[in-house]
Amino acid sequence: MSSSRYDIAIIGAGMVGGALASLLSRSGFSVALVEAQEPQPFDTEADVGLRVSAVSPGSAAVLQQAGAWESISAQRCRPYRRMQVEDGVELEPLIFDAPVFNLERLGTIIENALVQWSLWQGVSSGGLVDIYCPDTLDEVEPAADHNRVSLKSGKSISASLVVGADGAASRVRKIAGIRQDYTAYNQHGLVAVVTKQKPNPGVAWQRFSPGGPLAFLPLADGRSSIVWTRPSIEAERLLALDKPAFLTGLDSASSGWLGRVEDCGPRAAFPLSMRLSDSYVARRTVLMGDAAHVIHPLAGQGVNLGFADAAALTESLIGARRAGEDIGSARVLQHYDRWRRAESEAMAFGMHALHGLFNGDGLLPFRRIGLALVKRSWTVKDRFLQQAAGTGKNAPKLASGQTLQELMHA
Repeated sequence: MSSSRYDIAIIGAGMVGGALASLLSRSGFSVALVEAQEPQPFDTEADVGLRVSAVSPGSAAVLQQAGAWESISAQRCRPYRRMQVEDGVELEPLIFDAPVFNLERLGTIIENALVQWSLWQGVSSGGLVDIYCPDTLDEVEPAADHNRVSLKSGKSISASLVVGADGAASRVRKIAGIRQDYTAYNQHGLVAVVTKQKPNPGVAWQRFSPGGPLAFLPLADGRSSIVWTRPSIEAERLLALDKPAFLTGLDSASSGWLGRVEDCGPRAAFPLSMRLSDSYVARRTVLMGDAAHVIHPLAGQGVNLGFADAAALTESLIGARRAGEDIGSARVLQHYDRWRRAESEAMAFGMHALHGLFNGDGLLPFRRIGLALVKRSWTVKDRFLQQAAGTGKNAPKLASGQTLQELMHA
């Protein structure tokens, strides 16, 4: 059976896979994108979805270069310029204000469905990406200078490089034989859209308490999207409560911030874990996003790490092409692996340490000392915000404001 030949075949058209497909196709690479199901059109008349992301300024810059930011920002999203952190004991919260650190905003709360749909519109209508949908990966077989990708539909394609952006249960990772370390936290993140007595003024508020943090993320209509981390058994109990009982519990946990909780929509919960792959690359194969790493959602950095993966791989491949190198060569992929694995593991273990620090009263003295040090140190705050904003010293150039054109003609 004959197969179409591409520079890159991307498996998975979620937020990270869609961003990568757009970035690479706009950079002049031939791209195939394989996706099991076309995303639903985003409906601004429907209620806010349960899955939202705190998109960092660095990720917003990446999405700008991917051609999606204009569509996203014109629809339902909410920038926030203040982050307020409480530990449930300290009377004085830890506050980060964007203008103090010369930032326009700390991040933007956006529904995942809007990000995915905006990216999908770009790659499906521009004619630069060949889309195989609905379809799924069957097998990847190595050949001399490419990988042969067999799809469940019976179609076959070939690519110099295969990218697994197919989520935590990645088929690409399994075929490549890449091992993963897995840590279950025995916690669930309970999510809902809630209405407080006072509208959220654009503040990302988080309160730590035994069992896990509670976060209120601002939405465009003044409501908040909550992520309430609880032990798994407790999360099941909260899901089973009737609305009045749930609101009473949430009201108590939110300590009166913005007044009482007046209403909430549907609730859901998802298990929390940490997954770190031993390597992000194999023969002519790359992992990114949740296929490579899953971290605790304490600081909301999971999807931002994925967008940084996409920007970093784009930068690496553009550089390799400019130097006349094979984009699937071991040298090119090892550079990406060292770069992104170092960043992702630092963030993952940082969130893991925070989880341990805030997940028990026995560590209360250390917790209070740590918060006090951060409150007093502008430098520590600045470094933390640069990392959270996706613009730290090891950030991809696209996240730091460079354009694809500048990268291609450097």
